[in-house]
Amino acid sequence: MPLVRVRDVSRVFANGVQALGGASLDVEAGEFLSVLGPSGCGKSTLLRLIAGLAEPTAGTIDWPQGRPDLGFVFQEPTLMPWTTALANVALPLKLRGVARSEREARAAEALAGVGLQGFEKSYPRELSGGMKMRVSIARALVTAPKLLLMDEPFAALDEITRRRLNTDLLELWQRTRFTAVFVTHSVFESVFLSQRIVVMSARPGRVRSELAIPAPYPRSEAFGTSADYAALCRLTSVQLSEAMAA
Repeated sequence: MPLVRVRDVSRVFANGVQALGGASLDVEAGEFLSVLGPSGCGKSTLLRLIAGLAEPTAGTIDWPQGRPDLGFVFQEPTLMPWTTALANVALPLKLRGVARSEREARAAEALAGVGLQGFEKSYPRELSGGMKMRVSIARALVTAPKLLLMDEPFAALDEITRRRLNTDLLELWQRTRFTAVFVTHSVFESVFLSQRIVVMSARPGRVRSELAIPAPYPRSEAFGTSADYAALCRLTSVQLSEAMAA
């Protein structure tokens, strides 16, 4: 039984642009799923529909096991610039009415989990782009969600930082086994991270194909330079090209 079931979902904006045209997919509990496609194909729209931030124009989104707590990581860190990393991470707990001592302890633990122990009192202006994104991930995970939705969170980062965060994200996922749905337009990133890749066609977006990535975890830098990785990237690139042509 999937965690979430998307069936024939379409989304038309007020200006008449159709972002999605009959997209369908299942997300299994505990899996790491990447949604891959060209810019403008409706990947982010699909993620927002799953999150409940918008409603589909047509089709259904069902939760066979009941709607779980979820976290959302946006393309930009969207941190409050006037307060500390600790307070930024603790915000979801504050909104839930959690006592200050407990929420600060849990926020500190979440920051340590993304490698930012010692930066609790730092302000966003004092952090690098990669560190800000780590704070954003910690904030999404501080409530221990069963589903983490990530919308191209590393797209604006340099390649070295991006690779490091990919590795760290997988370590977090293996440690806590939340369900991850990761939107990206990078073939290389999707293959490195995922158990399964959903490939979307150009707008109006729909699921064109799916690929299983059978490589075992943990996936180290050695996997990223292996012949198996290169072969999987080639296969994924072919699927993406066919989806775009279709």
